[in-house]
Amino acid sequence: MRWPTAWWWSGAARRDRRLPVVHVVARAGTAAVLCGTVALSAPAAVAVGSATGAVGSVAGASGGYGYAFAEGARTVVGAAGTADAAGLRPGATYRSSLPRNGQLYYRLELRAPTTAYVPVTAVPPAGATVSASDGIRVSVQDANGGSCSYASARFGAGLSPRPVTALGLREVGNSLCQGTGTFYVLVERLETSGADGADGADGASASGAWDLELAPAAEPRLERAGATSAPEVWDSASPEAVTGDPRRRVGGAGFAAARALGPGVWQTDMKPGQTLFYKVPVDWGQQVHATAELGSSSGAGGYVSGALDLALHNPVRGYVADAALSYNGSQKAAALAPLPPVEYRNRYAVPDGVRTMRFAGSYYLVVHLSEGMAGTFGQGPFGVTLRVRVTGTPHAAPGYAGPSEPRDLFEVTAQDRAASVTGRSGGGDGGDGDTAMRALAVGGIGTGSALLLALGVWTVAARRRAAAQPRVSAQKPTA
Repeated sequence: MRWPTAWWWSGAARRDRRLPVVHVVARAGTAAVLCGTVALSAPAAVAVGSATGAVGSVAGASGGYGYAFAEGARTVVGAAGTADAAGLRPGATYRSSLPRNGQLYYRLELRAPTTAYVPVTAVPPAGATVSASDGIRVSVQDANGGSCSYASARFGAGLSPRPVTALGLREVGNSLCQGTGTFYVLVERLETSGADGADGADGASASGAWDLELAPAAEPRLERAGATSAPEVWDSASPEAVTGDPRRRVGGAGFAAARALGPGVWQTDMKPGQTLFYKVPVDWGQQVHATAELGSSSGAGGYVSGALDLALHNPVRGYVADAALSYNGSQKAAALAPLPPVEYRNRYAVPDGVRTMRFAGSYYLVVHLSEGMAGTFGQGPFGVTLRVRVTGTPHAAPGYAGPSEPRDLFEVTAQDRAASVTGRSGGGDGGDGDTAMRALAVGGIGTGSALLLALGVWTVAARRRAAAQPRVSAQKPTA
């Protein structure tokens, strides 16, 4: 279970499509007619319905530890001191590297009325040995060395290396760190030395460099000042469990590759050490609730502490809440504590679980299956069920004076809602090719020419997606 500190200081479709005469095959990139059945071959990322536009999205579908960094993320080298700190721009995403016992500085240039958020995700190497108190700390400082905020994220009792995220911020309205000027982001590595596991005998230890993903964001001020106190009354009762037949949806391997998810019952398979990312659209005035269940195992008996962790992060990747379960081979469930409806005024509350529900947008469900499961119950895969509920009537946004960076960060769009049904991370229906295929599935195929036309559209779209898929370099950024 994650051990968070205060958020701030002050204050896939992997199945054959049963079409009339169309059968989808994921292989190369061509179409052929075999015995009256059309065999379409598409890039794997398209065939399994994985998130397009995100590096390594297929890795999340195939298992393994790899983290999917954002497409086009810029490599930036952290500095040992503020004088050489590289600049970060809200709205962009960056990759960096954090050495053992390291602390790195980055620079932000901010305008006076802007609230800035700097989430930092640390990704240890596969096979790293970690202790419960290992992790990272992120703080934001002004040009005079004053602290604006700090937060930390640790691996917790599961002792399982995985991506962990901590959020720094400069908040408008706080008595500290106001005005236009230069601010610094400090990222520090927290680890226990010696026998607690910082140095594994096999060399695959916490001493290796950890990759970082930084995704700074900016929230504009309101056009008109509103209430400065949090809502005092909200429905804090635990909702009834979501029931119904489960649908399969494989998660992504990172925030940028998170698979869209809507209300309902969802299932996937996970291997020990794997982390899956989902995103749920939650609008102004709505509440989100989620439960994760780890299915029973036929393996040998035993007990794993912190076997499964379910965490909720808000649209700027800030930690909101989590729930963890231990496992003895029988089915177990862990549910997030009730959370308030999304309101701008929640930021003035004292409890972290309230003030982090401060804006609409995509809320991330991050599910991690402990590496410890392998030694006790085998390599799996293990069945995981997510039950997601979103309640409440959406209302208008509070009225920002300008756009967020990145744009639409604090909105739920029609594309977001559509994506939660189709499962695509980019929203919408995934392109003209998928639209054509669905039309064929629903209406049938009247003529051979209509079939060939639709196949041509689908194939061109698939090739464009394949060409757009980024190639991940094996070279890691250096600190």
